Amino acid sequence: MKLLQIISRLLDYPEQELWAHQQEVQQLVTLNPQLSVMDTQRLADFIHTLCAADLLDRQAEYSSLFDRGRATSLLLFEHVHGESRDRGQAMVDLLDQYRAAGLQLDCKELPDYLPLYLDYLATLDEASARAGLADIAPILALLAARLNQRENHYALLFELLLTLSEANISTAEVAEKLQHESRDDTPQALDAVWEEEQITFLGEQGCLSEDEKAHGKRFAGSVAPQYLSINQPPRNTSSPDNLQRDAQGSRHELS
Repeated sequence: MKLLQIISRLLDYPEQELWAHQQEVQQLVTLNPQLSVMDTQRLADFIHTLCAADLLDRQAEYSSLFDRGRATSLLLFEHVHGESRDRGQAMVDLLDQYRAAGLQLDCKELPDYLPLYLDYLATLDEASARAGLADIAPILALLAARLNQRENHYALLFELLLTLSEANISTAEVAEKLQHESRDDTPQALDAVWEEEQITFLGEQGCLSEDEKAHGKRFAGSVAPQYLSINQPPRNTSSPDNLQRDAQGSRHELS
C-alpha cells in the first residue's frame, strides 16, 4: 500500500523535503483508493495544516509529543515489553524475520520504530499489509486514544491506520480505560523518572530530610501506567520492524 509510505513520512520527524514536496504528497493521497472520500479529505487537510506551519515549530512539537515520556512513544515494543529483557529478544526476532525476507536494516532507528514498520508493510501485498497492521492494532488504538485526549492532530494518522487494519477494536473503550491515566510528559513526571536514587552503604537508610521524603511520595505516582491491557492482543509480538524508504528525503533504507 503506497498509502502506508505516506503515513510513514507524516509520522516521521518533520523534514524540509516534506514541505518541499507537499503538493505531490497531496496528489498521491487524492488518487489513493484505500480511503473513503471523507478520510481522504481529512488526510489532505492534515497535510495542509502540518505544512502551513513553520518547519522548526513542527519539529519542536514533534519532539515534545513523541520523544518526551513513553505514553506516546513510536517505539512499538515500548508499549508491549517496556524495559524488560523480553524487548531485546523481540528486537532480535524482528531482525531475523526481516533478514529472512531479504531485507537488511541500514539506519539508526530501532527495529520497532513505527514509521519503519509501516515502510516495510508497504512492500507487501495488500492482504499481508493489513494483517501486519492488525498485529499492532491494540497499540495504534492506545496511541490514538492518548493523542485524542491531548486534542492533538496526529491522532488522525493512527485512526486511519486502524481503519486500514480492519481490526475490531473500539477506540472508545480504550479511551475509557485511559480516563484516569496520569500524563508522563509533565516536568514533575519526567523528574520522577530521571531522579537518581540515593546511594546507601552497608545497609544504611540514608540521610533524606523530611522534605525530600515528602517529595518522593508526592511524585511517586506521577508517571502514567504505560502498558495497558487491551482486549485484543497482537497476534505476533515480533511483527514491528524496519522498512524501505523510496521517496525523496528518506531517512531509512533497507537493502
